[in-house]
Amino acid sequence: MKIFKTAYSATGAFSMLVTDYLNQHPALAPFYHRFPTPENFKDQLADKQFSPEQRQLLAAELEQQYTRLPEVHEAVRANIELLKQPNTYTITTGHQLSIFTGPLYFIYKIITAIKTARQLKEIYPDYNFVPVYWMATEDHDFAEINHFNLFGKPYSWESEQKGAVGRFKTDGLVAVLEALPEQYPLFEQAYTEYDTLANATRCIAHDLFKEFGLVSIDADAPACKQTLLPVIQDELINQTAYQLVTETNSQLATAGYKTQVMPREINLFYLDENLRERIVLEQDRYRVLNTDLVFSRDEILALAQTNPEKFSPNVILRPLYQEILLPNLCYIGGGAEVAYWFQLKAMFDFYRVPFPIIMLRNSALYIAKSQSARLQKLGLQPHDLFQEMPALKKQVTAAYQDAGLHLDAEKKQVEAAFAQVEKLAAAIDPTLSKTVAAEAQKAQNALDMLEKKIVKANDTKYEVIYNQLQTLKEKLFPGGSLQERTDNLLTYQTNNPDFIPALIAAFEPFEAQFTVLEEE
Repeated sequence: MKIFKTAYSATGAFSMLVTDYLNQHPALAPFYHRFPTPENFKDQLADKQFSPEQRQLLAAELEQQYTRLPEVHEAVRANIELLKQPNTYTITTGHQLSIFTGPLYFIYKIITAIKTARQLKEIYPDYNFVPVYWMATEDHDFAEINHFNLFGKPYSWESEQKGAVGRFKTDGLVAVLEALPEQYPLFEQAYTEYDTLANATRCIAHDLFKEFGLVSIDADAPACKQTLLPVIQDELINQTAYQLVTETNSQLATAGYKTQVMPREINLFYLDENLRERIVLEQDRYRVLNTDLVFSRDEILALAQTNPEKFSPNVILRPLYQEILLPNLCYIGGGAEVAYWFQLKAMFDFYRVPFPIIMLRNSALYIAKSQSARLQKLGLQPHDLFQEMPALKKQVTAAYQDAGLHLDAEKKQVEAAFAQVEKLAAAIDPTLSKTVAAEAQKAQNALDMLEKKIVKANDTKYEVIYNQLQTLKEKLFPGGSLQERTDNLLTYQTNNPDFIPALIAAFEPFEAQFTVLEEE
């Protein structure tokens, strides 16, 4: 496997905010706490205080959740046990419960977390670092997680279920399994033996990453929600997050950056079976949209006190919930996540929760052996592929243009040769001059015909090469986007069982560079 690295800015696929962050542009400094360098984790470790009681609660909940697996890998069990220790911290990434793991970047997120935790352990041997996957079980946007692409073909799960997707029953996924081109035992097990999407996704993540000690957490649990109670109460009474995030959004706009998410006056959903709907405050009454549920202030605060699990944080409060529940040092996310975390620092400061180090996940382009062969035949290097198609076409076809293919010089040589013949023939018999001239014209006509055929053949070759280039570009950048945003793990792991180990070997989170892996 050949590995190439290039700057994120060179790919043309990342926002100005992301590239400015990687370059540590001063304009972004007010919106984060520490940049992700190994050295900065020393101070982050000192900042993050996490009590023994918090650790016991977290470990107990994880132990209970992992009883749903028939067997838990020793590395995962060891990491859950380590979370009880005062010198253990987490490196966290989060993602929706996309079926069949969804786009590749889900895998890349987790591998970045695993590799970061591993490298931090080498740098800070007196501490333990546990990679954590925060499962977005409370998300209700089914349309974002119900589909995936395998070998360029889309597959989707149709369901009428409502509410938090983690609670969805998985029986409807049998139809998707039956539609696939071949059997995939892990996913068959997950979607037929586990009753909910949350439990099935934990099974998949465990099977894929168990040897690396990945711990998956489902925060849709009463004991976990109890830790968020003070924030829930403040959100209902004071709407603090709305005020602080709105002000930060204004500051980001002034600095020239677009905001990723918009806060609500109340950034909580009401959560129940088959239901996750926004809570709004109207005329001193708390109403749950699209339902008949209405609460007075005393009623909703009493409900929060007795049943905090009925309240689900939205995208604004979810990161805060995560950092309250976990002894976390670093959050790993994609470009959009980096952007919305930058909207939240003032809110973290208000609640006196340490703002984590925000690290951009690794991104990659994977070039299979057949694609590598085509790349070489076209005379391209991996970094060339990030060019727009017109520029790429110009580079690839430069060697096949028709310049130099015309036979002007050859025609002149033939003309000169016949001039000598005509001179010799005229000296012997002047009447032969016309015969020589006729033959000279025939020769010129023959060269004209050959010239046209050569140019046409070159044009055909050019068109073939262009089509090969177009096909290669579409394979590696489906729909004009990065491969990781469309393709699925199975597209690559099916042909290369060592796909995940290859990524773990190649990714270097602290380098902050785009990775290209090329099969040899």
